Amino acid sequence: MKFDKLIAAAALAVGLAGTASAQELKFANFTPPFHTINASVIEKLNSDVSAATDGALTVRGYHGGELGAGPLEQYVRVVQGAADMAWGLPGYTSSQFEKTMIAELPGAIPEEMPGYEALWAAFDSELSGEFPATKALALWTSEPNIFIMRDKLINSPADLAGLKVRVAGATAADVASALGATPVQMPINEVYNAMQTGLIDGVITGASTLSDFKLNEVAKALTVGAPLGRLTFYTVMNEGVYNGLGDAEKAALDEAIGMGLSKSAEDAWYAAADAALEAARADDSIEVLDLSDDAKQAFSDAVAGVVDSYVEGVDGAAALAALRGE
Repeated sequence: MKFDKLIAAAALAVGLAGTASAQELKFANFTPPFHTINASVIEKLNSDVSAATDGALTVRGYHGGELGAGPLEQYVRVVQGAADMAWGLPGYTSSQFEKTMIAELPGAIPEEMPGYEALWAAFDSELSGEFPATKALALWTSEPNIFIMRDKLINSPADLAGLKVRVAGATAADVASALGATPVQMPINEVYNAMQTGLIDGVITGASTLSDFKLNEVAKALTVGAPLGRLTFYTVMNEGVYNGLGDAEKAALDEAIGMGLSKSAEDAWYAAADAALEAARADDSIEVLDLSDDAKQAFSDAVAGVVDSYVEGVDGAAALAALRGE
């Protein structure tokens, strides 16, 4: 069954079952509790809504896939009611989030513009249709992507020829292909073993994964500064569960979500990335290369056509303009 049909069928099933009015909302987290998502989103949500409702409404994180294994199934898990809330990456189900993923392309969002601001600016008019049967609670982007390599330092696009590089989704796959690498799409929680065993040569992702997924233990070479875009993330809630909340509980939740929660997440991602990159620079076993302006330009030239090609392919001109605040 295609993903969109699965979403529709699951939403219908939840609707027929009636709305829930859970006092403790179950938040599905496929990562361990030390991951950045926990403090910046899950615990923050719980603290905010619990305080606003005198404990009548709480949010509990279920970590490490306790509500169901598989990062790719996070969105469906919410729609089907296995979880009330979850976070995930649009890239893992790229075909559902074609326009949302424009935000991941190099240069799609101006460097000085926070990713969460861009995503919310485009949400109502261009992106909301990609989030059926849910209430969007937070939308944000990661820090800029870098090359995290098993053992080969990347100085130029030519260095990527013949290398297998993991990517999160379709847009990063287009970038990797334009640079001459072979993209391999897999969830981030599989990357450690894939790098350790040599199944892949490296990964295009943010520096926060060095600590959040311990990639610092299997990576020996990092290249910083290439225009590789960034990742997008969502936190969503089952629409039926949201609608079934009492007025006071819904008001408390409404106050806790949206721009503020998204900023909390994005700020935390950047802070984790800065700390992880600083630790990597201090680690004698890891070589870190900061590209020169000329070297950056070589990468820019190589990926120059990727944005226009992808946007045209998904009829996303209006979405790109909205993301840029145009």
